[in-house]
Amino acid sequence: MAEEIERKFLVKGDAWRGEATGSSALRQGYLSSSAKATVRIRIFDDERAVLTLKGPTSGISRAEFEYDVPLADGRTLLEMARPHVVEKRRFEVPHGGLVWEVDVFEGAHAGLVMAEVELESADQAVDMPDWIGREVSHDDRYFNASLSRVPGVPPVDPDAA
Repeated sequence: MAEEIERKFLVKGDAWRGEATGSSALRQGYLSSSAKATVRIRIFDDERAVLTLKGPTSGISRAEFEYDVPLADGRTLLEMARPHVVEKRRFEVPHGGLVWEVDVFEGAHAGLVMAEVELESADQAVDMPDWIGREVSHDDRYFNASLSRVPGVPPVDPDAA
């Protein structure tokens, strides 16, 4: 079984931008989202489409299965997912032996910037960059599936960001 182990954080400032090594434009739509499973279509740079199925979250882990699909099919599935679509630019930022993914949200979620890092184990030590803010791994308001259902940026305590 494929497993995703991931921590998510709000981002403080723009210091990470100087460390970014690349980026991609992402459009992702949620075809189904429940306590048992989430089904997502994601299009990368309007060149590649990936269908993802995720199981329920347990801590910071969950089952995850990803499959490339023809781009034309991905575009059709993205239209089927509307209005539950999230748009963002994802930047890759190496730090401490890991690659952080910094998502700068666009459209209905403009202004939201989050970073996530995938781990080998739930108890893996992580060297936190200075630009990392409050952890939101367990706050479902910041799950992309939740964001797709609610336009705007979730309220944030400015001292905790």
